[in-house]
Amino acid sequence: MASKKYSLLAGLMCLLASYGFSQMGSSYDVKDSSVIPSKRMPQHTEFLNGTYNYPAKPRNQWEVGVKVGTFTVSGDVPAVFPTPGFGVHVRKAFGYVFSMRLEYMYGIGKGLSWKPAENYAKNSAWTVNGYSAPLRIDNGSLVSSQTQYGYPANEPFQQVFYNYRTQVQDLSLQGVFTLNNIRFHKAKTGLTLYGFGGIGGTIYNTKVNALGPNGIPYFDAFNNIIASTASTYKNRHQIRKALRSAMDKTYETPAQSQGNTRPKLFGQTFKPSGTIGAGIAIKLNKRLNLAIEDRQTFIKDDLLDGQQWQEHARGDAVLTGDFDSYNYGSIGLNINLGGKAVEPLWWLNPLDYAYSEIRNPRLMRLPKPVLPDSDGDGVTDQFDQEQTPQGCPVDTHGVSRDTDGDGVPDCKDKELVTPTYCQPVDADGVGKCPCPDSTCFPKGWGKPDCSVTLGALPSVNFKQGTIRISDDAKALLASVGARLRNSPECKVVVVGYCSSNKREQQLSWDRVNAVINYLVEKEGLSAERFIFQYGQDGGDCNTVDLRAAGEGEEGPNTVPAPHPNLRKK
Repeated sequence: MASKKYSLLAGLMCLLASYGFSQMGSSYDVKDSSVIPSKRMPQHTEFLNGTYNYPAKPRNQWEVGVKVGTFTVSGDVPAVFPTPGFGVHVRKAFGYVFSMRLEYMYGIGKGLSWKPAENYAKNSAWTVNGYSAPLRIDNGSLVSSQTQYGYPANEPFQQVFYNYRTQVQDLSLQGVFTLNNIRFHKAKTGLTLYGFGGIGGTIYNTKVNALGPNGIPYFDAFNNIIASTASTYKNRHQIRKALRSAMDKTYETPAQSQGNTRPKLFGQTFKPSGTIGAGIAIKLNKRLNLAIEDRQTFIKDDLLDGQQWQEHARGDAVLTGDFDSYNYGSIGLNINLGGKAVEPLWWLNPLDYAYSEIRNPRLMRLPKPVLPDSDGDGVTDQFDQEQTPQGCPVDTHGVSRDTDGDGVPDCKDKELVTPTYCQPVDADGVGKCPCPDSTCFPKGWGKPDCSVTLGALPSVNFKQGTIRISDDAKALLASVGARLRNSPECKVVVVGYCSSNKREQQLSWDRVNAVINYLVEKEGLSAERFIFQYGQDGGDCNTVDLRAAGEGEEGPNTVPAPHPNLRKK
């Protein structure tokens, strides 16, 4: 019978596993302070500040479960399958692998032997008033000349078929070990395997069906079945079927028990017990999961089935010397309870945080990239083909610009564009075609057009009401600094907007001042190369524009703050 139970459990596991493997488990946000208990908040704070490497363990939900299944006693009398069992439990995780649960179980076990027994004289359930010999039945009536219970010693032995019905209850505290939630090569699935073991206490009450409706033992019915065994009943199933037809459904006779030699609880025999088992849980959603379990419980008692005597030689019975146990296979529904808490930890993969940080860092402290530029020309050494003197504009390869191709870099060339027919040139880049006076050339000839050289310069955006330069704006200003270093003869006008009130005037001044100071202090440019303009019209109040100064355009590189006291406030 037990093999049928295990086949049923295996089939259910396979059916539900196909659903469970498609359900992906989820993790939680390690930055979420709402799921961290107050006693672990100092660790959480240190973790977010980067002074501690390990995130605090979150508050996780309790699990409450109910289950139904089959209950089977393993003893001296073969069990009848199936018989019902019921259980409830509450479970709490102490880590990602280990949790504990308190479980109550109630089960009803039945047994019926298909083999007749005649050495039952020592079992009080099958004798009356403690007599060592069984009753003799003649045509359905008790036969005794001495008392209503005894019979002469020379009468032939009767035979019986052992049976029982037992009610078992236990309460156990179990440690549960999750076997598969830590995964290295894939995310957590919605199916967990676990094993458990624990200790507890068991009470039981066992009775046997020894008497018919009229209070007469079944000896005549048993003898008829025994006599017909060879000709009518071909196997144990047919014998059991005949026994069920011949017997009523009552279990009226108390089975043999430990009497007063063992502790009692609620009038029933109490024994300490130990439990081991395994199970599989399939997640339905973040609150519900379905569990299939099988557990075996051991007690140091041989009377769960009401029988501890072994058939031996005729007229003799000996103790079996082993103890009974019981099995409970179940399917149950578990519910996760708790607010401001994550799922029970056995559903989470503790490696989720580490792998997510490696893949897409959010809290990882990464060093700033260092790109050396030994000559300061704006081209990193790995791409720089020349150690350029300070202040000389270069091309994308770090080579000094030579606009007229006369061999003298522009930063040293006193005649920036020398016609080819005037070359070669001297050390200052001046050709051999001197002009007799300045009238030979157009006004401004030879000077670069800064609007072309510098190109369109970016604008710097500020958040509402602030003067802080963002990281994105700093990157833009770094590109402006590189262009200015490559065009040392050019100036830049820094323009701020809005002046409808004192606050706007001061904020516009502060932002223009912040941009110029950044380019001077961080990019190493001369303050003389900037023209300070603030409180202008026609622009966005939260934007500072940069543009190349036109030919002959001049202006101060710094002006006094319009409302310094307002700025301090």
